[in-house]
Amino acid sequence: MTPPTPLGLVPAPVRRLVRAEWGSLAGAVREGLVRRRFAALTVTITAVFLIVACQYVQNQPWGREPIALLGYVQADQPWWGALLRTPLSLFVPAPDLPVWGGLLQIFVVFAICECALGWRRTLVIAYVATLAGTTYARIGIALGPGGPLGLPPETAQVHDTGPSAAVVGLSVYVCWRHRAWLTGALTIASMVVEVHAKPNLAGREHLVAIGAILVVCAVGTWAERRRAARPGRAGPREWLVRAADGLRGPHGYPGPPLLRVLRTARRLRPHAQRPGRAAALPAPRDGGAHECEKPPSQSWTLRRSRLHRAS
Repeated sequence: MTPPTPLGLVPAPVRRLVRAEWGSLAGAVREGLVRRRFAALTVTITAVFLIVACQYVQNQPWGREPIALLGYVQADQPWWGALLRTPLSLFVPAPDLPVWGGLLQIFVVFAICECALGWRRTLVIAYVATLAGTTYARIGIALGPGGPLGLPPETAQVHDTGPSAAVVGLSVYVCWRHRAWLTGALTIASMVVEVHAKPNLAGREHLVAIGAILVVCAVGTWAERRRAARPGRAGPREWLVRAADGLRGPHGYPGPPLLRVLRTARRLRPHAQRPGRAAALPAPRDGGAHECEKPPSQSWTLRRSRLHRAS
């Protein structure tokens, strides 16, 4: 009797739940790693290296000012200056958070998203979430501390850096993309609990980043349903056939406009689908050659001489 495997010790309902929740995501990650191998983690490895480098430089006496000039984003800065600093601010660790926790988060989340979504979409979603949080900081300070979305004025001097908003946004997006609804709901719930437990700028920016990514997901869902309603766009030949249906005569016979449309559609037919001249001739019943078929040995000079004598 063979001993049971560790997976066999897990109850069947739990296995089905795990397969339904993470089966599609695990398959996409495995496919990305098999297809591209280590190239599938290029952005992830670069992000980890940039975080380590920025953390080392900003802790040096000579490196604090360069990192602040290039990567520190604050709400009291001009908007164009914040936009220029945003690409590097994503990899500057937040001063009030441990760097090793951020490294672990960004390695796991970025690796999964890069394999499952591709590096372009991963970077776009990460920067959309980061820009949403940065924009909210300015709006919240303008609203003031009175409203539920307002922020106190001293928040304008807080260093708004770190990859946490990008990590949260990517987690929600990849859960929507691969239908991991329970994981996405737990991620959003944990961010809500964090804001209630520790109301600060980072927690509210996480919620705003989630809201921005949910809008992106809603637009993606609408686009998918629209594509499903219209499976394919009609090409030139299909449009001509539809136009020909409205040009038929009262008895269903093709008139001159319809014949012109059908001739145009025949010219638009791909070359591989056009029948050759030999295929258009009916095959002889006795197995012989056609009477009108020219012998293959006749050259153009011989035919021209015969035409000249006949004239």
